[in-house]
Amino acid sequence: MNSAHNIKSIQNLFKEELKTFYPQREIENICYLLLEHLLNYSKIEIQLNKNEKIEQNIFDQISKALNDLKQSVPIQYIIGETEFYDLKFKVNKQTLIPRQETEELVHAIIQENKIKSPKILDIGTGSGCIPIVLAHHINKACVSTVDISAGAIEKAKENALLNEVTIDFYHRDFLKWEDYSWDNDFDIIVSNPPYVKESEKELMQDNVLAYEPHSALFVTDTDPLIFYRRITEFAKGHLKKGGKLYFEINEALGHEMLELQKSMGFSSVQLRKDLNGRDRMTSAEW
Repeated sequence: MNSAHNIKSIQNLFKEELKTFYPQREIENICYLLLEHLLNYSKIEIQLNKNEKIEQNIFDQISKALNDLKQSVPIQYIIGETEFYDLKFKVNKQTLIPRQETEELVHAIIQENKIKSPKILDIGTGSGCIPIVLAHHINKACVSTVDISAGAIEKAKENALLNEVTIDFYHRDFLKWEDYSWDNDFDIIVSNPPYVKESEKELMQDNVLAYEPHSALFVTDTDPLIFYRRITEFAKGHLKKGGKLYFEINEALGHEMLELQKSMGFSSVQLRKDLNGRDRMTSAEW
């Protein structure tokens, strides 16, 4: 590859080099994300400046990105950031890449909250996308979050600073929640815990399996609801009366989730579909 390239030829290069690795629409989106990041241009500016020459140092970064993409490295890890609910988040291999269905989960919480200055606990910090968006969009919310990964918490703290919100971070193993002291008056508890069964690994894309943190993804086939059960047990003693419990879930375990929460005394237990019509969320009231 030589450096005599402009924006248009870079787009053509991506289509040619990646055509056996990704669908065409995905290649186009990946190219836009990379150019937006490297050139600090909007999508419109890229379209309006297709004849602009690419400098050598930028082209070198593009070449490296192309090689990484052929190895199934997610574009979000290559550029080190992503967007979630119109906010920017730094990501790395310590954190899951935020998904659309998680946006739908936080949107539901924001829309349904009727409490002034609610006290919210997020379990499973990751990049911080859930607690940070809630703190950003719910006026005077008091938000705490917990994660077993020190690396994830470090990145989430960076994202809280980036998005100018205040979050209380706790580095803890939530499966051993009885070993720690907690407040017991939360208005909302929310979690997107590990929920992919080990047997479902073969259904997942290479870029997820090879690069995203397995501890944030997978649970055993013998006890796939372990995190949901432990969180629901915790919520019984730490939610206010009338407090809400929200989960993102494995679509194959929706009815088991309903039974779990009902059996523990929660009311108004709902199984919710995402925009694709899949059972991906639950909500319940204490």
